[in-house]
Amino acid sequence: MANNVAQRLIDRFLEMMAAERGASQNTLAAYRRDLEAYSQGVADLKGAGPDDIRRHLETLESLGLARSSAARKLSAIRQFHRFLHGDGLAKDNPATAIDSPRAARPLPKMISQEDVNALAEAARARVKVVQDKQLLKALRLQCLIELLYATGLRVSELVGLTVQAASAERDFILVKGKGGRERLVPVSATARDALRDYLLALRKSGVAGSRWLFPSSGAAGHLTRQHFALELKALGREAGLDAAKLSPHVLRHGFASHLLEGGADLRAVQQMLGHADISTTQIYTHVQAERLREVVETHHPLAKKS
Repeated sequence: MANNVAQRLIDRFLEMMAAERGASQNTLAAYRRDLEAYSQGVADLKGAGPDDIRRHLETLESLGLARSSAARKLSAIRQFHRFLHGDGLAKDNPATAIDSPRAARPLPKMISQEDVNALAEAARARVKVVQDKQLLKALRLQCLIELLYATGLRVSELVGLTVQAASAERDFILVKGKGGRERLVPVSATARDALRDYLLALRKSGVAGSRWLFPSSGAAGHLTRQHFALELKALGREAGLDAAKLSPHVLRHGFASHLLEGGADLRAVQQMLGHADISTTQIYTHVQAERLREVVETHHPLAKKS
């Protein structure tokens, strides 16, 4: 519980938040909890300095609080000190010298090579049992999956491919990525075969003639990201996979992670993914490190708990 002086200051701040900013009761209650906890370690809130706030954040970290939660609590402290300074109750605002806790970048959702194989097999099986318009859709989905896993394209880059970009060279696809930057991405023989079969069916269907590789009657003129994601989830269910954990982006992650597992150079993976900064690509090295840790903890005899 805050001392009487601190309690009065917190009450005045919360009254301002309610009257001037229309803060909800839940928000006010959360601010009260955060500020009362903060005031426990500060002798004089009016004379608090940056070190007082840093000590409080260190305490929160030692308690295992998530960085996102610490950032929310710091927001309350910042607003509180801004109020004290703005109302002339404190000479300085110590919170201006404090940086927000940087949120840890979440590791990407991954897919195993076995699950990718199951997905590809389900796509091939569907091609064998359908006909006419359904055959074209099945070949399109097979082509999408093979190309995505073979190239690691962003889903927007994939559905927005033109026929010319995909067929100008046999072993590469010309991709226009973020910021209009172009890059050549190598294509595996399996993906190239799927592309060839799809383009042949597209020409036979009479749909050919559009500049888009995956034409659609929608406003964009090509297949949408959302429609592809729905088709992918449906195929995942056919393959016995958890559709909730499946998306085009997960296949892109799988492409990068599986390449690195196989010994690919990080710079080469960066170039294929179209990352402007290699630090973005390095997230996949963290995935590999986490997997290695799990393997050691699971299988190493000295790591096993008695």
